[in-house]
Amino acid sequence: MQKQKSESRVAVYYELTKPKIWYLLVFTAFGAALTASNIYNIEISPATWLLMLFSVASGSAAANTLTNYHDRDIDAIMERTKDRPLPSKRIDPAVKARNFGLVLAGISLVLAFGISFTTTLEQGIWATAFIAFALVNNIIIYSYVLKRNSRTNIILGGLCGGSPPMIGWVAVTMSDLWTMGLAMAGLVFIWIPMHIWALTLHFKEDYNKVNVPMLTAVQSEKTAVRAIAISTVVMVLFSIAPFFITNQSGEEMVGAVYLWTAIASGALMLGLSVWVLVKPMEHAAWTLFKFSSPYLAVLFIALMVDSSL
Repeated sequence: MQKQKSESRVAVYYELTKPKIWYLLVFTAFGAALTASNIYNIEISPATWLLMLFSVASGSAAANTLTNYHDRDIDAIMERTKDRPLPSKRIDPAVKARNFGLVLAGISLVLAFGISFTTTLEQGIWATAFIAFALVNNIIIYSYVLKRNSRTNIILGGLCGGSPPMIGWVAVTMSDLWTMGLAMAGLVFIWIPMHIWALTLHFKEDYNKVNVPMLTAVQSEKTAVRAIAISTVVMVLFSIAPFFITNQSGEEMVGAVYLWTAIASGALMLGLSVWVLVKPMEHAAWTLFKFSSPYLAVLFIALMVDSSL
């Protein structure tokens, strides 16, 4: 009986971290690291892999946990979120969740700095800086400052999404960090508004119920679907950017495999956004949202495959 209780508690805290979110973020860090490794023919040690992946996982889990702690009041009202661990009182008192999140944040910073001991001090410092930036941006800027006050909250609040690819890149090399590394981070950052706005359009009544001014929840339906369509176009156009990036020798860093994958998958996303534009209904927005995560994963898979050829 005690063992079942312990397993249940672990499962509840695991749920609190929103694993579906940090799985994808860890995958982008993995993709960036492997792409950099393939391009520069740099072998990544097992220790570096573990430090990099677990720092991103614990950092993302910490951000999700602490934002859940802050949003526990509105989560208890929204239909979509009322069964989460805090509003459902499966974790009580709530301070336990806050402390858990702070511990995870500390672990993520320590692990990121640990990269200094398997690579270089410069790489470890940059990895730590990117983790720290992501935590501050997601928890303080987005959750505490912008989410309940600005309809464009997810734009500035989504900058943290670019940190995992940057951490994956610096764990391998500092070369071309501000070109190819930044482009991979940009893929995630520019993807976030479309992803979130499609979700909030589907659940707009929930957000309006708690006075959270997500753009596609508070704007007219016509304006909302236009915002989603525009953000999708920007995302698809930007997805082609890595194909045009060259190294210091003027050589392309990725080739046709990535380019045609970006074009084909982008065409699908544009088609879905047109569907939302023409028939702005909940089912269309939900379908676009459900396809958005696989779309991002496909781009990173294409980068990994292309760079290995």
